[in-house]
Amino acid sequence: MTRSPTRSGARPGRNRGEWRPAADLPVARVAVDVPLAHLDRPFDYRVPEHLDAQAVAGVRLRVRFAGRLVDGFLLERVAESAHPGKLAWVEKVVSPEPVLTAEVAALCRAVADRYAGVMADVLRLAVPPRHAKAEAEAPATRTAHPAERTTTDEPAARDAWRRYPRGAAYLDALTGGKAAHAVWQALPGEQWPQRLAEAAAATVAAGRGALLVAPDQRDVDALHAACAARLGADAVVALTAELGPAERYRRWLAVRRGHVRVVVGTRSAAFAPVDRLGLLAVWDDGDDLHAEPRAPYPHVRDVLVLRAHAAGAALLVAGFARTAEAHLLVSSGWASEVVADRATVRSAMPRVAALGESDAQLARDPDSRAARIPHVAFEAARAALGAGRPVLVQVPRAGYLPWLACGSCRETARCRHCAGPLGLPPHRTGGDRTGGDGAGGLPQCRWCGRTDSAFRCPACGSRRLRAGVVGAGRTAEELGRAFSGVTVRSSGGGSPVLAEVRHRPELVVATPGAEPRAVEGYGAALLLDGWALLSRPDLRVAEETLRRWLAAAALVVPHGDGGRVVVVADSGLPVVQALVRWDPGGHAAAEYAARAEVGFPPAVRMAAVEGGPAAVAEVLAEIPDAEVLGPVEIDPPGGAPGAPAELRERALLRVPRAEGKGLAAALHAAQAARSARKAPDPVRVRLDPPEIG
Repeated sequence: MTRSPTRSGARPGRNRGEWRPAADLPVARVAVDVPLAHLDRPFDYRVPEHLDAQAVAGVRLRVRFAGRLVDGFLLERVAESAHPGKLAWVEKVVSPEPVLTAEVAALCRAVADRYAGVMADVLRLAVPPRHAKAEAEAPATRTAHPAERTTTDEPAARDAWRRYPRGAAYLDALTGGKAAHAVWQALPGEQWPQRLAEAAAATVAAGRGALLVAPDQRDVDALHAACAARLGADAVVALTAELGPAERYRRWLAVRRGHVRVVVGTRSAAFAPVDRLGLLAVWDDGDDLHAEPRAPYPHVRDVLVLRAHAAGAALLVAGFARTAEAHLLVSSGWASEVVADRATVRSAMPRVAALGESDAQLARDPDSRAARIPHVAFEAARAALGAGRPVLVQVPRAGYLPWLACGSCRETARCRHCAGPLGLPPHRTGGDRTGGDGAGGLPQCRWCGRTDSAFRCPACGSRRLRAGVVGAGRTAEELGRAFSGVTVRSSGGGSPVLAEVRHRPELVVATPGAEPRAVEGYGAALLLDGWALLSRPDLRVAEETLRRWLAAAALVVPHGDGGRVVVVADSGLPVVQALVRWDPGGHAAAEYAARAEVGFPPAVRMAAVEGGPAAVAEVLAEIPDAEVLGPVEIDPPGGAPGAPAELRERALLRVPRAEGKGLAAALHAAQAARSARKAPDPVRVRLDPPEIG
């Protein structure tokens, strides 16, 4: 669009009374950087004539707001404003670089609305801070790699995807530029970075861009290497928090200017301004690293679903495990599942054994149910070490966790009213309720707040309670004594995270998420302390436990090559059976059905409201149509040593999924009313929180 040129040699006068508005589209709609809910809307400003050429949609600018200069983004230029009063001027265009695209701006608005947040907070996640030196650099020229100009019909890529009945068809859909939505269940031992790179190459062959999101730096590195090998090193960029501000902005600008068609990165990359977006993919959507810890706390999976719907792009939710949210996408018909048949799964998976799997196992080792490392686990480790392969030992992180468990069988203590986890109220100490090692207090539900003075374990009938404790500090030392002469290495849990281990007999003790890849696969995996993982007082405990187990077991060679996995947990548990059968899809379906029965996400929309008692009550009063659980007292945020503890409460609100948009709007309105009257006590609102414990 042609702009009126500035008068030759004219400079803006110091007196704003001398400024003249631009002749064409003189009004700018601006998203100001003010994170207050009652100001969460665009504001109109006059564009002065001397800034006419620079003030294009998407640029950063500065405007005067409430008597001070603030930053903002120019959303659009219009002919006139609906505001009846006099408009202030745009003071300055910070940079002529249009960094905010219309597609990303609309996405930020949609994300803020879904999570009852403020658009200014989402824009901070979407657009990185400006680095003037990087912005002034001349863009590097690049030549298209041959793979970008051809179809991805290589036999190797097709054969790998043909292991899944719908895999080749999905690749064809990407090559044809279709908006295909799928949930991909990766086989054990699958080279998933190569498969996602093949999907990205198919998208690029159709003349469109691809955006691939992984949970951590190790996964991003593997995915970036696979994409670079297929498309060329200059055809793909990685966007992660590990980069410095200059390099991150430099790479982000290459994407914004359309010089790069494929982006891989961690959660903030979900907003990357990829040109002609054709594919959005997320690996391991159940990983908690995909949940943004800053307001409004969006989840990568939900951001990509919103973006795929708005942009008409394909979506691929991929992983070894499957979340209940991914199952909802399939069961609703919005996405198709890409899974292998049972024969292919059985041929690719290792043999999985659990405690109590057979009477013969218990006869050989009667104490196996109580042992931390039972005899069957030692046998599997010795066999793998004897074959010259490394052995993976997965151990939960050490530390004290705030929940109560049965003192006899270690089953999580749950509320008889809402099935929430029982815990001791904050500011009280205690161990065993029957007098163990502290004063104690009546157990209280961490969801609905009811006390339970007559607890009885439904599994064993015991009335004793104990604190749930995860201890993994001495695992490497214990294994070193048990396997004398064998190297024991640690990854995570206070030790450096290893990226890879060589093909040699050694023990690798790793915490969940820190398991290094073995060059030729592990010979065995020992999944210890299953009771500790399954005893955590979290809504997603079974789903998260299976996800961690599958991630470790997928690194083991198939059963035909001698691969074995031993999980130290009762074989009768549904989550253990899902691992033994390698059936994450069936477990996700059962998990979703169980949550629907008791009314928890994703079957419903839920909001957690946290703050001082008066502030929480104030917000709840504005939401009359939602069911309320609580409020309950929660642990206060960390403060200065010796400072008096601040009393904080949390209430859970839930509504049917169809009313989720209304709940988010009502919570936003309540927050807007509080910020407008400058309420002193802050309230944190989280929609569909990943953890409810």
